[in-house]
Amino acid sequence: MFKDKLNYRLLNIVLIATLVFIIYITGGLWLGIVSKIISILFPFIIAFVLAYALYPFLQFLKRKGINKNIAITIVIAVILGVIALLVALVIPLLFNQLSSLFNGILAFVRELMTDYDLNLGPLQATLTESFNEIIAGLGKYVSNGAVSVINSSLNVISIFIIAFASAIYLLVDMDKIRKEFRELLLRRNVKLFNYFKILDQEMKNYLTGFIKIVGITLVEYTLAFLIIGHPNAILLGVLAAVATLIPYFGGMITNVIAAVTAFVISPGLFIRTIICFFVLSALDGYVINPFVYGKTNEVHPLVVIFSVFAGGILFGVIGIIISLPLAILIISTYKFYKEDINEKLGDIKSKNKN
Repeated sequence: MFKDKLNYRLLNIVLIATLVFIIYITGGLWLGIVSKIISILFPFIIAFVLAYALYPFLQFLKRKGINKNIAITIVIAVILGVIALLVALVIPLLFNQLSSLFNGILAFVRELMTDYDLNLGPLQATLTESFNEIIAGLGKYVSNGAVSVINSSLNVISIFIIAFASAIYLLVDMDKIRKEFRELLLRRNVKLFNYFKILDQEMKNYLTGFIKIVGITLVEYTLAFLIIGHPNAILLGVLAAVATLIPYFGGMITNVIAAVTAFVISPGLFIRTIICFFVLSALDGYVINPFVYGKTNEVHPLVVIFSVFAGGILFGVIGIIISLPLAILIISTYKFYKEDINEKLGDIKSKNKN
């Protein structure tokens, strides 16, 4: 009798509401625990992403008949070589160009304030300081907090070392990891296996295309700015390559910086930079990106813009960086389960009508 009168749906709602309320009032505790877990797992997450990204390169070398151990050694040597090259050659050059770029931006702001009689109060005095004075102030600040800076640097270095070493071990065992995961999925659910197979192919296409785009962008922008005579060509080329992590907006930021510094130097360079901006944008949007990515990772621009905005709001810089691959995964998931979703929606409509 009592069992017949019991409303199980209402009981489930009450239980869920109670659970949500308990999680809410103990949110500080749970967030602290989750934060600690993420901090512990962070180097290993980076390691897995790095190993996963390098795996296609390893497979490429193996298909060329190179022994696995030798191929892994080549991959590691290439990464260490690139890092050494950046530290020894590129970074000092970038610092020199960064100094010139910073001075150019300050000169641009001063010229605007002079031409339009702008009064920015305390900000104006700060902006009109010389670059050396700003660096000196920064150096004083760093010296006062030297212990904090050293601790932060050691923390970053330790995370990098742990992540890099773990990535090597994961790369060595990646064949085994993929095989065991594939066998587990096949035993559980063939459809789930096909789903992860599609996701794996989509991510492989994205990573391969992204690496190609970074290299092409670096060469393309550096040569273009060198040809028009921009003094910060190498720095702008590196910025453009790094900015590919931010879809659409990254290149825009680089071109704005190029235009601002060119405006300070001469009207002719400014005009050439603007022309270069439109040419490079058209070349990237209509030739290079479609050719590299093909039709496998086509995502509507509005979806990309929304994902970048949402990722930035939710997770900051990391969210912006992962926004495009995450959007690709969500779209691929929807396409794969589209029929199942429509079928479930149809069943719900039929039940509501009855």
